[in-house]
Amino acid sequence: MRTPGSMKGLEELGRVRLSKNFFFRDFLFSEIANFYGIPNIPEDPDLAIEAGRHLCEELLEPLQATFGRLHLRSGYRSPKVNEFGNRNNLNCSSNANTAADHIWDLRDAQGFMGATACVVVPWLIDNYGREGDWQRMAWWIHDHLPYASIMVFPKLWAMNIQWHEKPARRIRSFAEPRGVLTKIGMANNEGDHSEFYEGFPELKS
Repeated sequence: MRTPGSMKGLEELGRVRLSKNFFFRDFLFSEIANFYGIPNIPEDPDLAIEAGRHLCEELLEPLQATFGRLHLRSGYRSPKVNEFGNRNNLNCSSNANTAADHIWDLRDAQGFMGATACVVVPWLIDNYGREGDWQRMAWWIHDHLPYASIMVFPKLWAMNIQWHEKPARRIRSFAEPRGVLTKIGMANNEGDHSEFYEGFPELKS
């Protein structure tokens, strides 16, 4: 697919179905792009679609099937939007660090493909509210889904969940308790963690 150069082209991209329940249009909204008038359009739509399909089929679909409808906070971020956000201190890392992450249509420095979406799981915030309860969901995902990395934020326990060709299997948090919950090389990265999410539903595909 060519880079959209018209409203019709962008409409066609938005109608691309990434998985059973998700279309590309679901991931195009950006507060930065909307407020500052910067088109949030992929420069390499084919790569963005391929990475997005992995993200949706392997991570978001099973999450939604198991816990109910997800709230999508953010998804795809174009290189131009991300660069503007980084330059103006709008909580965006550099393009090099965001490639194969929120920038779906850029491979990372090692040539790997990836994609990230920030999601809120309403089921979690409706059923749990104590400090650190976000870890229950994090461990459930760790044991059940092929995620690459997760970053948890304080508001609504929103989670950046990433699919990547070379997964780091790393969970970090800005919500309390802050820091690294697990990563490859830590003793707790392997094995079963079901004790932390007792009462959670079984995985549905």
